[in-house]
Amino acid sequence: MSCGSIFAQEVICPVKELDGSTKVFTLDRFDPKAAAAQLGPGPGAGACPSPQQVPAGSKAPFFLGTATASYQVEGAFKEGGRGESIWDVFSHTPGKTFEGQDGDVAVDFYHRYKDDIALMQTLGLRNFRFSLSWMRILPNGTGTVNQEGVAFYNKLIDTLKAACIEPHITLYHWDFPQALYERYGSWIDPRVVVDFAAYAETAFELFGDRVKNWFTLNEPESYCLLGYGSGVHAPGRCTDRSRCSAGEAGEDLKCIYYSALAHASAVKVFRQLVPDGVIAMTNAIGMSVPYNASSQEDVAAAQRNQAFNGGFVLDPLYTGDWGAERKQVHGQQLPAFTPEQKALLLENQQDFIALQHYTSNYAYYNKDKPPLLVDTTTKSIDGVQLVQADSPWLYVFPSAMRDLLNWLTQRYNQSILITENGVSAPGEYDKPRAEVLCDQFRVSYFQQYISNATVAVQQDGVQLLGYFAWSLLDNFEWADGYSKRFGTIYIDYNSTGLDRYYKGSSMWLSNHFGLTGIRSGPVANSTSSTGGPPAAAKPPAGAPAEADKQQARSEL
Repeated sequence: MSCGSIFAQEVICPVKELDGSTKVFTLDRFDPKAAAAQLGPGPGAGACPSPQQVPAGSKAPFFLGTATASYQVEGAFKEGGRGESIWDVFSHTPGKTFEGQDGDVAVDFYHRYKDDIALMQTLGLRNFRFSLSWMRILPNGTGTVNQEGVAFYNKLIDTLKAACIEPHITLYHWDFPQALYERYGSWIDPRVVVDFAAYAETAFELFGDRVKNWFTLNEPESYCLLGYGSGVHAPGRCTDRSRCSAGEAGEDLKCIYYSALAHASAVKVFRQLVPDGVIAMTNAIGMSVPYNASSQEDVAAAQRNQAFNGGFVLDPLYTGDWGAERKQVHGQQLPAFTPEQKALLLENQQDFIALQHYTSNYAYYNKDKPPLLVDTTTKSIDGVQLVQADSPWLYVFPSAMRDLLNWLTQRYNQSILITENGVSAPGEYDKPRAEVLCDQFRVSYFQQYISNATVAVQQDGVQLLGYFAWSLLDNFEWADGYSKRFGTIYIDYNSTGLDRYYKGSSMWLSNHFGLTGIRSGPVANSTSSTGGPPAAAKPPAGAPAEADKQQARSEL
């Protein structure tokens, strides 16, 4: 290791590309002081490259970004005037999270944001998506603005802009103010629509002069079903009293209903306060691929299942009403949109679809599963099992990415921004750090998913704006605590400084997208087909060829 290197304790990581060639990256601990010396002063105001312009050397026709969320990374849960959130209460309740872990400290982004921005600079990253903590700005959810919280986000935004990194802000990423929850139960009460719109207005007024890329709500499909359906996430509401102390049937549907209205209300305010900005809600959507593409029954079943799940939130946003499949399943349990509410939704539409995509499955006709007559499996008709990631819900199905992008385009005719895509690599919680850093499983996942997204753009005409990899940092993964690692940067939770280490995936992404940071390039290239990562799913001769096959089969 040369003197003055940004890194210490080097790990050499060979990464195999889809074409059989190999790139070799050097991975080590990030040293903020050495990085600052090598990065030098910023280019100055007005000298930054366009953040969403695709670099000339990029192998993908869309821009790259990375992402985090406030409760998952910030820590400092009792500092700077921050109020209490439902996740503070939930994670401090015994038995709710892995080994009782919480986000009190998380990865200490609140105190280390300058170093983490410098880390992003070394990779040449130009786009960073993060969320505001509602309680840092409004400790009680409404009322007096907390100036300490505003100062923190001002410093974060200004430091990002000075580093030529474009901020993309999410208003709500699951950390709801506990004070409002105690008052009326959060997303299951109509008062949340007014309170969220008021919070959004405050944020737009505070930061809209510098931030032009916004997201209202992060994955209502997730926080509603997990927090108000199964009860495994905050606030832990469900009908099973052996697991949840509160909750009634249908609350998950109410949550989606009021989330859609809150989103539209925020968009209405946004158009007035940030007229030169763009805004959307992020949605978690997988793809239902027909189990037997030669079976009309399976094809139709997959279409029904896809509309039921994929259109859960998007149908109300774009049509002002629930989809037919949702009405068929839930009937009178669905809250009805009034004419005034439908007008609110239709008159305040978002600028693009913000897609969060991780996993998919096969769907087939099953006469014993009314009313949709559909069931799902993770095994193909040929008996090939989809590879499971470290998270039990995440199965690797790269070609379904192309199918999904086409389905969204055909159904809604909107441009798309991928705001999350990533994977938890098996065994990273227990493996020695040196083995985790060369995260070949994750690299293979990114390679195959990005390859299929690229084909969707170049061959199918999908309007894909960009791609945010989840996540920048290992972090607090909700009920899974710190046991699942999604980061492209490794966090040493046993070190006093929560040391950051580059994983191979962080450098591979930077290199693939043609970025020019001081750590964007490999130390060596090879045409050898030996070494490198195992495929994240049974690989075809080439990802695009398999995607072509899947697209022809699905016809969704």
